[in-house]
Parts: sequence; C-alpha cells; structure tokens
Amino acid sequence: MFDTVLVANRGEIAVRVIRTLRSLGVRSVAVFSDADADARHVREADTAVRIGPAPAAESYLSVERLLEAAARTGAQAVHPGYGFLAENAGFARACADAGLVFIGPPAEAISLMGDKIRAKETVQAAGVPVVPGSSGSGLGDAELAAAALEIGMPVLLKPSAGGGGKGMRLVREEGVLLDEIAAARREARASFGDDTLLVERWIDRPRHIEIQVLADGHGRVIHLGERECSLQRRHQKLIEEAPSVLLDETTRAGMGEAAVQAALSCGYRGAGTVEFIVPGGDPKAYYFMEMNTRLQVEHPVTELVTGLDLVEWQLRVAAGEQLPYAQDDIRLTGHAVEARVCAETVSVREGARGFLPSGGTVLRLREPQGEGVRTDSGLSEGTEVGSLYDPMLSKVIAYGPDRATALRRLRAALADTVTLGVPTNAGFLRRLLAHPAVVAGELDTGLVERVMDDLVPTEVPEEVYEAAAAVRLEALNPSGTGWTDPFSVPSGWRLGGEHRPPAFPLRVTDPVEHTPRGTHSVTDDEVGVTLDGVRHTFHRAGDWLGRDGDAWQVRDHDPVAASLTGAAHAGADSLTAPMPGTVTVVKVAVGDEVTAGQSLLVVEAMKMEHVISAPHAGTVAELDVTAGSTVAMDQVLAVIAPHGEEG
Repeated sequence: MFDTVLVANRGEIAVRVIRTLRSLGVRSVAVFSDADADARHVREADTAVRIGPAPAAESYLSVERLLEAAARTGAQAVHPGYGFLAENAGFARACADAGLVFIGPPAEAISLMGDKIRAKETVQAAGVPVVPGSSGSGLGDAELAAAALEIGMPVLLKPSAGGGGKGMRLVREEGVLLDEIAAARREARASFGDDTLLVERWIDRPRHIEIQVLADGHGRVIHLGERECSLQRRHQKLIEEAPSVLLDETTRAGMGEAAVQAALSCGYRGAGTVEFIVPGGDPKAYYFMEMNTRLQVEHPVTELVTGLDLVEWQLRVAAGEQLPYAQDDIRLTGHAVEARVCAETVSVREGARGFLPSGGTVLRLREPQGEGVRTDSGLSEGTEVGSLYDPMLSKVIAYGPDRATALRRLRAALADTVTLGVPTNAGFLRRLLAHPAVVAGELDTGLVERVMDDLVPTEVPEEVYEAAAAVRLEALNPSGTGWTDPFSVPSGWRLGGEHRPPAFPLRVTDPVEHTPRGTHSVTDDEVGVTLDGVRHTFHRAGDWLGRDGDAWQVRDHDPVAASLTGAAHAGADSLTAPMPGTVTVVKVAVGDEVTAGQSLLVVEAMKMEHVISAPHAGTVAELDVTAGSTVAMDQVLAVIAPHGEEG
C-alpha cells in the first residue's frame, strides 16, 4: 500500500476519498484553489497544497501544478476522484511519466472508452449489444443532421468525449436539428474541450441501468451488480438505487457478463461503470451506451449492498493486489437509494428561474446521519458556493433491508437536511421520492419531466411569510416586554389614528404585504408559528427559513429602493440573468428585429447552459452584455421593445 496519496479533486469527492485513505493509514494530500482555501476537504486532509486561482483551468485542471504538488509532498500515487481529470488519458500518462501511480485504469482504456464512437465499435466486436446510431468520428453538422434523419426522429445528440449528461440533446423536430447540434457542440467544447458529436436513436421511455465492474492487474474482472439511474432531469441523474426492481436474476447475470466483456475488451483495471439503456417496453433487452472509466458519483449504493469499499479496492488494485473475490462471492443484500443534493434554485413561479444553478454562503448546516443513513458531503458552515464548479454539494444515501424501508429513510433524511444560505433541491427530491410511480418502481428517464408539476409548489406557503413576520416582530421587541414602539412598525400607524396590526412588506419571488395573524415563538435557530390550529416549525439563519428540506430567503421589500435601482422596471420587456454566470453567446445586436421565443443569448454557470429567449416580438432596444461578460443574478442583459414602442 502507498504511504502518501494526492487527491486531485475537491469538495465531497475529495472528502470521500480522504475518509478511506485515513481508514487505511495512508497520508492524504489535498489540493485547493483560492476559492477553496478554507474548504472542508482542505481541513480534513493530512496536508494541503495551493495550486492556483479560482478558475478550474488554472488550478484543478492544471496537470503541471498537480504534479508539482505531488512532488513537493512526496506522494507516490494520485487519486483523481470522479470528476475533473478522472477520465483524462493525458493526465494518466503524465502521472506515469512523473513516476506516480494513477489510481484508475490504464491511459489506453481511458482513451478508448472516452471516445464513445470507438467504444461502441470495440464492445460491439466483443459481442455486447449497442444502440443504433452514427458511426465514424469527425462528422460535420450537415453529416450529423443527415445521419439523424436516416436514423429517424427523435434522436439523441451526445458528445463523443463526454459524460454525465453534459451536452446531450434530445431532438424531436427536424426544424431545430441544426440549432441543437450547434448548442451541443458549444456545451461539449466548454465541458470537455472536444466538440465531436455522435447521434443515436432515441429509445422511448428508456430505463438507465449501469453495472459496476472491478478489475485487477492480474486478469480478473468481476461485476458488483447494477444501479438504477432512471430518475433524471436534463440527462442529469437525481436519484440512484441498487439493486434495480426491473431486473430478474437472469437479466442481471446477462448484463453483468456483458459489462465484464466490455471491460475485458479495453484491458480495464480498477473500478468502472458500464452503462446500459433498457427499452421500457422490453425489460429483457438492453444496449450498451458508454463506459465511465472512473468511480461514479453513485458508488455508495453499491458499497452499501455489497459491503465493499470501492475506493479501498481502487487503491489496492493500483498497488498491485489481486482481487480475492470470484463472481460467485458477490452477494447483493438489502437495498440502497441515493439523492444528489445540488445548489439549485427551484422556482415556485412558472416561467421563473426554476432549476438553475445557485450560490451563496452556507449560514446553517445540518446533515442527516443515523441508522441506515449516510451523507457524503464537502460542506461546512461558512462554505462559499460559487458558479465556477459543479453544483453538486452532497449526497444523502439510505440503506434498508428492503426498498420500501430505504425510500422511507431517505425521505426522512432529506427532510432533516438543512442548508440555509444556499438554495438546494433537497425538498424537491423528497417529494420526488414520495411520488406513486417512484414508490412503485415504475421508472424511466422521462418520468421526472412528466410529473414536474406535482413536485414544484406554485406559491410560497403562507406560514413562511408568517414566520418571517414573526422574526421581524421579535426584532421590534428586543426587550421581551411585549410592548412594541408603534413608530417602528410598518403599519401606517399615526397619533390619533385607528390601530392596525403591523403589515410587513416581504419578498421571496414577488413582493407581498403580510399581516401576522397567528401565534409565534422565535429563537436564534428556530421559528414556530401556529396558524389555524396547526404548528409550523422552521430553521432560521439570517433572512433564511427552512423546513423539510425546502428553504426560502425572505427579504424585506422596499418599493422605493426597488424603483431607484431599476428593479421595478425589470418587467416583461427586460431580459435578466437567471443565475450568476458567464454570457457565452450573443446572437443579436441593438436594432435587430426578433420574434417571440427566439434565442438571443446563452448564459453558462456550473457547466450548464441557459438559453435566454425573446419574451415577445419586437426590437432589441438595449443590449448590455457581450460574449464573455460575467453577470450577476437578476442583472439586466437586454431590453426588447414591443413593435410600436421602439422610440
């Protein structure tokens, strides 16, 4: 075993790897950018090295600086985590050239399986079934479009070099095919530095099932069963579980053997994942999609049902050990489900900035633990969550003797999750796990989009405003005497006038004026309000309130200040930034005529693109950004004057 290992990653990924290194008695070296100087993974490692400024390209993606850090700290091996450089063949080769062991597969296997076109050809030759699609690399836009039309709509565009859903586009209409190809290329180039695309037949109501494989350097390859990853949004996984309710033992054995053959076909070593797509109408059929030549985000569910620490076996295999297990030794016991908690704004208003990357400072943090519950996290109170890195903050995983128990424990754990100061999707995930189709195991990759209206509240609950008003009332009576200075209360009270209860101008999305009508109790950490005989308890920090995984930032609303700052005029004609990020594409200029719904700009944050479209037909009256501009949330980007109002 190694004495010292450098972890070339950040956040919860690095914390997870460091935990296993500590258990094995191996010294851990963390790396950090200026944005992460006080991050949790830095504090938990045995030592840490600064490798550059905040942008990933100048720090976490700098091979030269990572190798320098390894040399300075005497590291013998590098663990890339499961992001950034984990699937970079050049990095694996650079480690070998520097005399370091890369804790992952051989560079040749990474290169082969990282090219989805070559990967499909290779595994197909090994007898693994593949999805029908384009063949050959380097197809131009016209050739891709022609291949799509030959396959037949709908089709799925996929970056050849990528993974994790980045750059994937489902195209149902021929008329938007070229625009979608261009958008997929941009996203692929931004995420992977390679805009090569392939196109595949879209399989209706598919299920996404992946097989975990483990291979040593002595010719032994085994699989550790499957994970169901069908609960997705925008091709991004939300919930994963092991095992899948879809597979019987015969199908599981067949898919497992296909995964083993895929690993053997590329000379694999270490932990990897072979991903399959299963047609919803034919559970016995399955097709190879891709192989991820790294540890997956969702690996904890496999660990819980097999009892194996996959990071430990990555280390042992990299150190030259032989796997002591035969395939028959692997048993799946119980059930595990994982939820990915991301920094994400979930809108309560249709058409607003729903499901967009968010940021902020973690003001209060409570992460669930307990029987059958595990939390993998890189957070701590005071953590600054920005727009430079991936939006995933933590993973909450629950285990039980059966699926119903695991689901119940995970819903309760998400309800206990408190992350105030940064909007997250924890409450949304809790509601998703309670949906009847999820409880019944009737899953497919389009389910979340179809049931979205059932999962996203359309308005802020009254008790949220009641709790916010209770905090403000308490602030007006700091002595606790029960007397409130009437001149301090925003109620319009005046001498000799009629007494009215205080009304507080508040805002979560739209401004409201709320008059408290219940009873309440307020402490530094909690607010309790009783409305119509029902008690509601909220966690609090600053102007944030949280309950059952949901959180609301309730601000004071000052209409005069809003008017002076121009916020009151950011109405239907103004296009504002839905998230802090970078403008990557500007398609119009001042004076251009546009149609309703026309794509005008693209804003990117946390590796996600958001298209800004014209709210109505008109003329571009104002354009305040250019490609490359950094923008804040709600910043005005452009103004579209309706026809007849251009002057």
